[in-house]
Amino acid sequence: MKCKSILFLSLLFAISNCVAQSGINSFLKPSDSLNHKRQKAVFVSEAAFSAISLVGLNQLWYADYPRSKFHFINDNEEWLQMDKSGHLYSSYHLGRLGSEMLRWSGASPEKQLVYGAGLGFAFLTAVEVLDGFSSQWGASSGDVIANATGTALYVSQQLLWKEQRIMPKFSFHTTRFAAYRPEVLGSSFSEQILKDYNGQTYWLSANLKSFFKDSKIPKILNIAIGYGADGMLTGKDENSVILASENLQKSRQFYLSLDLDLTKIETKSHFLKTFFSVFSVLKIPAPTLEYSGPEGFRAHLFYF
Repeated sequence: MKCKSILFLSLLFAISNCVAQSGINSFLKPSDSLNHKRQKAVFVSEAAFSAISLVGLNQLWYADYPRSKFHFINDNEEWLQMDKSGHLYSSYHLGRLGSEMLRWSGASPEKQLVYGAGLGFAFLTAVEVLDGFSSQWGASSGDVIANATGTALYVSQQLLWKEQRIMPKFSFHTTRFAAYRPEVLGSSFSEQILKDYNGQTYWLSANLKSFFKDSKIPKILNIAIGYGADGMLTGKDENSVILASENLQKSRQFYLSLDLDLTKIETKSHFLKTFFSVFSVLKIPAPTLEYSGPEGFRAHLFYF
């Protein structure tokens, strides 16, 4: 389920940021050759944190609901596929984090891909297994495909270009819809970031200089295409009485915007490199062109 996977992702990056602030520059510098102590620390910390997170999810999310035989559900038509976008995003960045942690230990590029980039898919697959044994939910083949796609997006770019030219990003703004169903869409800002699909936008941000290396385009300039949805109080297709009374309907939004690739900022500080890597998961507010079926084209001076 997308909310839980993004929560786990946020916790991992928050911990990474705290380590970056408390450590020294030499500690954050990737090892030139395999450092067995660092590699062991990476494996142990990832395994421990994943285990603790899964146990915590089991107790906090599933314990109040009866178990069932393992089963699949078809939720591919729900929430206008916003949840699937979240799975792709989470799988990609968990894998990116795992790969970069192994790079810090001096592991070979092959090990970074095999043991690091697979972190997102492995963890989110374990979450799907928990879903599959819960009578309240069920494992989703669509989620598994989205998880695999996120991992494949990272791995394929490393194999093809030895760098990440296209990166999934996330942005969020509050909406009025959460007030209608706070128990589902969130009653606080932190809950709404995870639960209110109406305010979420998922982006694919491409670095222009990486594709046009001989051009004079700034290294940090990206162009991003985004996907969002609106008018959703439920994941199903049924119309809400509230939305019908206000003549509102579910709709998809598509965006074209400028963005910045913070990882392309040149610096010798490994603290800043870590900082830029952590916060590159977010789309930078920028002028944006939006298209939606009900309203057509709209321009935003800054959209987030």
